[in-house]
Amino acid sequence: MGIYEHVDEFAGLPVVAADDEEATVADAAAVAWRISMEEFEAPPEEFEAAFEQLLQRTGPAGPTALIVGEWGSAYDTPFPYQLLIDNAARLSGLRALFIGELTGEECEISWIDQGDITALLEAFPALERLWIRGAEDLQLRPVHHEGLRELVFQSGGLPADVVRAVAASDLPNLTHLELWLGVDQYGGDARADDLAPILAGRSLPALTYLGLRNAEIAEELAAAVAAAPIVARVTDLDLSLGVLGDAGAETLLAGQPLTHLRRLNLSHHFMSTETAQRVVDELPGVEVDVSDPQKEEEWGRYTAVAE
Repeated sequence: MGIYEHVDEFAGLPVVAADDEEATVADAAAVAWRISMEEFEAPPEEFEAAFEQLLQRTGPAGPTALIVGEWGSAYDTPFPYQLLIDNAARLSGLRALFIGELTGEECEISWIDQGDITALLEAFPALERLWIRGAEDLQLRPVHHEGLRELVFQSGGLPADVVRAVAASDLPNLTHLELWLGVDQYGGDARADDLAPILAGRSLPALTYLGLRNAEIAEELAAAVAAAPIVARVTDLDLSLGVLGDAGAETLLAGQPLTHLRRLNLSHHFMSTETAQRVVDELPGVEVDVSDPQKEEEWGRYTAVAE
């Protein structure tokens, strides 16, 4: 499994291609604008020119929601965050940003080169949603950001340094945290201990959705989550896309009560039919997703997204 389709909605807004001159947009703030180079080796000046055209089209405050696909050699060239930072005054309306919205056919998720996103967050204190796809060279230092409500890292392997930086950040209004932890082969070297401040409830006081997805260490996470204080105050717990099996599911059920949850997502799993049904039966008031069962191969289990 991989990512093979572009999103058609982001931040609750329909997506419009910035270079679609035939698209009629009465209100530039009512859509999510997508900018992407047709050629995967487009030179930097082409992306800069397209970005300037987008700013001209969206007015003095810029887009409310911006999606960036191919910026030119995304497989080996970090996204030019400085371009956004230098134009922060012209992007005063920006509230939602998705960098690296590429399909696997355009660039495998673990090849997408990102870089340091710390300065971006510091330059946009009003940003409410930040989605990042790809984790090659991804870096983050602990930050203070009062505007952020939703933080999503989609990767085939999320570095432990980034996980620890999120856990050490001061994000008092963050309600949605989604980490695709991935596999060690593609840089996903985080362990449950790296999430300790989050799981202990010492950080992210407003969190209601916790997604620890696409994880090679799903069984380890299940054991940590089973006793984690943060679980008592979230409404949505998402351990999907990983390698959760019967042992992990039984650990979850033997831990703290989960009946307060609105939703428990365990889709793409390696549970037996009997164990999956047991999870559903023991949480009758919870929307439990145990769809997409997988069969373990001779060489082991696999996450939904890796390379």
